[in-house]
Amino acid sequence: MTALIVEDEIIAAETLEALLAKVQPDVEIAAVLQSIEETVEWMEMHPSPDLIFMDIHLADGSAFRIFDSVDIKCPIIFTTAYDEYALKAFDVNSIDYILKPISTGALEKAMAKYSNFKGESVYNKDIINRLMETLKLPNKSYKNYFLIPEKDKLIPVQIDDVKYIYIDTKIVKAVTANGKAYYMDKTLDEIAEHLNPQKFFRANRQYIIARSAIKDMSVWFGNKLSINLNVEVPEKIIVSKARVREFKQWLTE
Repeated sequence: MTALIVEDEIIAAETLEALLAKVQPDVEIAAVLQSIEETVEWMEMHPSPDLIFMDIHLADGSAFRIFDSVDIKCPIIFTTAYDEYALKAFDVNSIDYILKPISTGALEKAMAKYSNFKGESVYNKDIINRLMETLKLPNKSYKNYFLIPEKDKLIPVQIDDVKYIYIDTKIVKAVTANGKAYYMDKTLDEIAEHLNPQKFFRANRQYIIARSAIKDMSVWFGNKLSINLNVEVPEKIIVSKARVREFKQWLTE
């Protein structure tokens, strides 16, 4: 059997490979992919594997975005840090999940479940939709301000004033309309969790951009998009070919 691993944490991916070699010696790892972009491109160019192990949180956003671009037919086992009770409704479906850190026992259980469904038709789209609904927090609210540490003070910065957030040599910065950059003490992934997805878009691994900051777009090499903002940026902000449709959809909603 062939398996695809979609995981942005190198150690987690290596651990899963080692456990699979022990639990399922006949498994062949087709590829280890770290992002939405890589996964979409790989799926478009290769035959479907027998099974996919997929982390829910990837470097460039939620793994559920993959399903907006490709129709995945094979079973999927999600690897996740979500609480077990949040996924209880998901447990009865043909797609399984493993809570991190992954243990040998949990992997054996998931593979046994996969074996029971082997050869049966799996309609992932409905199950993915149910899982997404299960994981949504009711009436989720988003932050209106960031409290940003600066020397011995905490400075409130209105989120609607933020034009983009990016990683600059491993340091996360939020840039406001007047061009001032504030150093953030959280990762880009952690910040994204608190931003209204209608107002902000994860353009790539290094940039989150505000809808209010978008001036126009330029067609870039390989059917990518270069996003031009109405404030100065240190480099071009490129949206990959795999995510262009999603970006356009978000922009016109």
